[in-house]
Amino acid sequence: MGTAQKTVRGLALDIGSSRTRVWAPGAGVLADVPSGPVRRGRVTDATPHQRLLREVAASALGGAMDEAVVMLCHPVLAGPAEREEARRMVAGLGPARVVSVNSARAAAAYAGPSGGGPLLVVDLGAELTEVTLLVDGMVQDARLAEVGLDDLAAAGDSPGAVVRAAAEMVGELWRRDSTGAVRGALGRGVLVTGGGALRLDLTSRLALLLGARLCLANDPATSTVRGAGLLLSSALRHPGAAGGR
Repeated sequence: MGTAQKTVRGLALDIGSSRTRVWAPGAGVLADVPSGPVRRGRVTDATPHQRLLREVAASALGGAMDEAVVMLCHPVLAGPAEREEARRMVAGLGPARVVSVNSARAAAAYAGPSGGGPLLVVDLGAELTEVTLLVDGMVQDARLAEVGLDDLAAAGDSPGAVVRAAAEMVGELWRRDSTGAVRGALGRGVLVTGGGALRLDLTSRLALLLGARLCLANDPATSTVRGAGLLLSSALRHPGAAGGR
């Protein structure tokens, strides 16, 4: 996991269906391990994740969580009950504050283009595929399909199902958009995150179907937690300034 200085006062946490990642200021990604029981982005057993966070806190924070801020990522379309359950899981460790941020906003903070304007974020995950329209960093519309890379592997399928789901969701956003934001976002390039962004068979088909350029981070699988880390660092510098959506 690595070791950070005890001056670190926060952690960023991304609990995915396949991997759980933890980031700390000054140390980067401290943990990138298989997730505990998670189904379609929903934590079904908090115990393994709490154990992991305690281990990371012992390394990065000297075990002291009482003054720490945790930036917790959640799927864009996670419901209030799901977000609250995840928040309670983290709050049980005793941090001073838990701030929630959606995965698209976090990924855009790390890998999105500079400046405002519209941005399409396509997250190709293990069990979920999400498409989000951000305008000036805020969610304007989003779609989610409960299909991902694990489904393809289990069925021995080609990548077509995930690619079609993503393209169809972009089409739905286009049809609902009366402002031209989706068109503008396609013109700027589509930010693709998640483990699926590392698969050329997925990204090449998606680019062809969308007729748009795809933008990939250096490490798209960790874009979300790294972006959450940037937002966390801002929150630590300016307490009270970082709200999550």
